[in-house]
Amino acid sequence: MSINFPLLLVLAVLVSGALALLDLVLLAPRRRAAIAAYEGSVGKPDQNVVECLSKEPLLVEYGKSFFPVLAIVLVLRSFLVEPFQIPSGSMKPTLEVGDFILVNKFAYGIRLPVLDTKMIEVGEPQRGDVMVFRYPSDPNINYIKRVVGLPGDHIRYDSDKRLFVNGGPVAEQLLGKAPGILGSAVLYKEQIGDVEHLIRKETRRPAEPSHEWVVPEGHYFMMGDNRDNSNDSRYWNDPQIAGEMQGMVPDENIVGKAFAVWMSWPEPKWQNLPNFTRVGLIR
Repeated sequence: MSINFPLLLVLAVLVSGALALLDLVLLAPRRRAAIAAYEGSVGKPDQNVVECLSKEPLLVEYGKSFFPVLAIVLVLRSFLVEPFQIPSGSMKPTLEVGDFILVNKFAYGIRLPVLDTKMIEVGEPQRGDVMVFRYPSDPNINYIKRVVGLPGDHIRYDSDKRLFVNGGPVAEQLLGKAPGILGSAVLYKEQIGDVEHLIRKETRRPAEPSHEWVVPEGHYFMMGDNRDNSNDSRYWNDPQIAGEMQGMVPDENIVGKAFAVWMSWPEPKWQNLPNFTRVGLIR
């Protein structure tokens, strides 16, 4: 069962804020009035009694303590930067399993937390961006892939594992071999739009038939840099999604633009320590 952390965070802020407001408006004046009544009824007030009368209820004390911290976390996470951890190898060699990344939440517009309704237009995804989004078939799951197709683009992925955008082949340059799941893989330098990055292809993974897609308005076509080991727009098939929308990521599912790796903790974690060798901007 997946946990809706944004919803839990919003609820925590509301509850702690309500407790703080309740104390400010109702409980604190009552405590002050009780102290004043006590001090007026005795000649020499007992400080222990005064402290007892001024003591906040434990729940209110916790609420007032946590509210500013939770509110700051909510603002940062919802509108500025959100951390994520890479759970799979679908973006190798750009991102490795165990990389901790930062995602710019306002690059593609400022959205309301939980509802994800865009309030302010800021920018649009561009070809080559590494983007975090909610998986169309299960919005509770976050995915990270590279933007390959924009609204209106014609995408073709040939049986020889070549990518075409709007009829033209995407430039790629052979770099060399690397370890692969089936024995070995080949690394390429690819350029999509203005972004130059690395991709890998398994040498022994059998070719698949060529496929073509047209990206509908308000949607994006996503692919992993680990081309033969990525569950992406090429393969998504949800019977509840209309035909032309199959494999596409709608704008309302966008979470933000991944822009940096800030730490790595390779699997298995019990055998490895966190390290900062991969810290840097994501291309």
